[in-house]
Amino acid sequence: MKISMIKIFNNLSLMLILNFIVATILTFFILEQNFSYKKIDNLDQQKKLIKELFYINDIEKELIDINFNSKSKLLLIKIDKLQKLYNYDYIGKFIINSKDEYLNDLKQLKNITLSYNQSVKEFIDNKISKKELIRKYIKITNKINDLYIKNVKYNKEKTKIISEISGILLFVSLITTFWYRRRLKLLKDEILHLSSIQSDKKNYKIKTLEAGAIELRMRKKSTNETIEQNLLDPITNVLNTKGLKIVYNQKKNLMSKKFTSVTLIEIDNLSKKDKKLSQELIQNILKKVASSISLFEQTTDIVARVNYNQFIIILSRGTKEQCFKDIELIKENISEIKYKLDDGKYKNITLSGGFIIKPNNKSLDESIKEAKKLLEFAKTKGGNKITQPNDLHQLDV
Repeated sequence: MKISMIKIFNNLSLMLILNFIVATILTFFILEQNFSYKKIDNLDQQKKLIKELFYINDIEKELIDINFNSKSKLLLIKIDKLQKLYNYDYIGKFIINSKDEYLNDLKQLKNITLSYNQSVKEFIDNKISKKELIRKYIKITNKINDLYIKNVKYNKEKTKIISEISGILLFVSLITTFWYRRRLKLLKDEILHLSSIQSDKKNYKIKTLEAGAIELRMRKKSTNETIEQNLLDPITNVLNTKGLKIVYNQKKNLMSKKFTSVTLIEIDNLSKKDKKLSQELIQNILKKVASSISLFEQTTDIVARVNYNQFIIILSRGTKEQCFKDIELIKENISEIKYKLDDGKYKNITLSGGFIIKPNNKSLDESIKEAKKLLEFAKTKGGNKITQPNDLHQLDV
């Protein structure tokens, strides 16, 4: 059973979204764990402030009130910050369900802190004894230690949950990545098979619906099935020079309502000066170029091989721009075709061409002559270029 390329790409899009979601969740887990460590750091800072308040009488008298006010307020701010940090603790709120316990502990800590601050103030004013302050100090320290232990235990539990979820997500991501890596390799093989001239894989079987349809179209004779064999080029199965003129006369009335372009293209790689390529390879290149052009062929279009390495392409389109755009697409499509050199390296096929829009008052032969002049100009500029009349006019200017 053949696979659909469209389905592969649709599923690939979902896989990329899935991997993005996985990466987002894992990043979120890392950030959430960072908030957990901030809680522990917050509790350490509170213990330090509590101790500083306990020994507040050891500093200079004029600084006692300033230190007390700042440190006692800072303690309460630290508790409020702990409560705000919990807003980002989604695992605690929705999975472990520790919200009530956590908020209740913070409420108790706040009450104990208020009581401790009051005791420190009274101790500064000599209203209570050192012994009473020690009792309050031990009480608040024990509460913070209790919260510290709970937080460590909670973080351990949360880390376990995060590890399990992360493991599942990474496993899913790994499976889908390897699965679609195989699918992408399949698409690559299909494209290479369709574009290759010398197939490295003998008896290759098409595995996708779209590639099968393209291969079928590349192999079929299209409209040439009903044309006499003496009008067809025996190598490429497109029209020959004689067939070009006959079929053009049959179709020219259909083209009259649209713009008609005439393009003479030449395969740069098959220059008459370069005779290094084998006859078999040359024929394969010609066949591949002809079949690639036929992929863009519409009912009123005409493709013919008129010389050793030259083709005439006649297109009928709604605008001049569309005619040239389609010729450029043909050129780009053919530029993806590669053939193997004797040294094992691959070389892309390039085209040079002359493109004109055929006026109604000019014959096909006259238009082909003009296209030939443009082709020669393109070759003098290094090839691999489709030249239009405007290019010559710009040169004159």
